[in-house]
Amino acid sequence: MRFHKEGHLIIVITLAIVAVINYLFLEYLPFLFWFSAIATAGLLFFVLQFFRNPVRTIPENNENYLYAPADGKVVVIEETEETEFLKKRCIQLSIFMSPLDVHANRVPISGKVSYYKYHPGKYLVAWHPKSSTENERNTTVIHTGKTEILIRQIAGAVARRIINYMHEGKVVKQGEELGFIRFGSRTDVFLPLDTEIKVKIGEQTYGNKTVLAVLPD
Repeated sequence: MRFHKEGHLIIVITLAIVAVINYLFLEYLPFLFWFSAIATAGLLFFVLQFFRNPVRTIPENNENYLYAPADGKVVVIEETEETEFLKKRCIQLSIFMSPLDVHANRVPISGKVSYYKYHPGKYLVAWHPKSSTENERNTTVIHTGKTEILIRQIAGAVARRIINYMHEGKVVKQGEELGFIRFGSRTDVFLPLDTEIKVKIGEQTYGNKTVLAVLPD
């Protein structure tokens, strides 16, 4: 199993903690060692599965396909006003990532980063309607050459760190790493109104695998 670079230090620290706890139980409370072993194995399993980073290749390179930037469940598909950068009516499509999902975020479409901004903010639960505008978040806009797609990484009640590898002027390729969000969060995508949506509410998405939408020619 491959693990994301953002989790390497945490995995090492967790392994050290697990080793010390089990040593102390074995040395001083041997009759409780199996309880300790099971509990710490559960902790280690959670950390390892959270930072897993499976290899994902794009099934079909298509300049009009918008692939999922994250694993998770589709929780919002609606028309809304995007007020930060695009300043127009868009289709908002939101993916909620539970702690059990892969948390690496991926570039959904090739292009050039025309806008990037980090916003400090609150830590409302990620499915809260106001989390998109009030929570800590990163906004990235990719210009495809035909249109602009806005991607917003949002921290949740548990997620307290958003990592983003973008900057204005960067040329990005569909499927590359966009960033990482730790421990439960949400990713919003804002699309042109005439986009053909290919998913529905409640559907599970997989980064670099699920086609969220087809952009107009």
